[in-house]
Amino acid sequence: MTTPTWHGGAQAVVTLTFDVDAETPILAAGRRYADHLTTMSHQAYGPDVGVPRILELLGDLGVPATFFVPGWVAEQRPELAATIQERGHEVAHHSYSHRAPTTLTAADERADFERALEVFVAQGIEISGHRAALWEATRTTLELVAEHGFAYDSSLMGDDRPYLLDVGGRSVVELPVHWSLDDWEQYAYLPSPQIGTVIESPRKVLELWRAELDAMRHFRCLFNLCLHPFLSGRPSRLLALRDLIEYAQSCGDITFARCRDLAAAARSDRALSPRTPPGVVADPFVYPLG
Repeated sequence: MTTPTWHGGAQAVVTLTFDVDAETPILAAGRRYADHLTTMSHQAYGPDVGVPRILELLGDLGVPATFFVPGWVAEQRPELAATIQERGHEVAHHSYSHRAPTTLTAADERADFERALEVFVAQGIEISGHRAALWEATRTTLELVAEHGFAYDSSLMGDDRPYLLDVGGRSVVELPVHWSLDDWEQYAYLPSPQIGTVIESPRKVLELWRAELDAMRHFRCLFNLCLHPFLSGRPSRLLALRDLIEYAQSCGDITFARCRDLAAAARSDRALSPRTPPGVVADPFVYPLG
């Protein structure tokens, strides 16, 4: 049996990822929210305040990260993606409008996907990977990722280590995610639209993520942390993130990587065999469309 090499000898690999959604998830819930100034300011906090603080933190601790940016956000803030890239971090594709692919036709998903790509091409931003809005990928999503030559996707939950997908004869690295490593489940709150109802203590969240990291060191996994600057850019939450990073660094057996670099390591790992993308044929007589 071939020994996996994607981890480079580390007990766990940490990918710090930031979904810079800004106003897009709220606008996707309804254009009327554009006139809700408090709500819009709540979302704008992410790129305008949270991202600069996060970049400073990452620079202080000397760790790389990947920022998934919707095309609309990059278009509205033309210097944002370049600033992230200039600090040595990766900018990745996160749709244009942050509308869930599962709510779109295949044609509309393609148009949204390619419109975002046009924004990044115009700004001179190199794109290697993709994350579906709301993690609601479709078969079309993976086909677009493969067709446009992206190295990886980070939307599925079929493992807790990188794996390869055979998409129409093209190989795509999947960097899996999970709700337990998403700050949205811990911190997201708005009265309308309701995006969450509980605001957890950062101490509790730090305990949760440290426990997961320790277990992933035991099983040699990918700790793919998903953070949103409008949530984790808040002061107490950012300090908890600092504590988590410093704890990981103190372990001595953990590597931090940009998603594109980990995808390259996974692609060259001969122990990883391509899998077929998930798909289920559901009998309409047993399972109504619903």
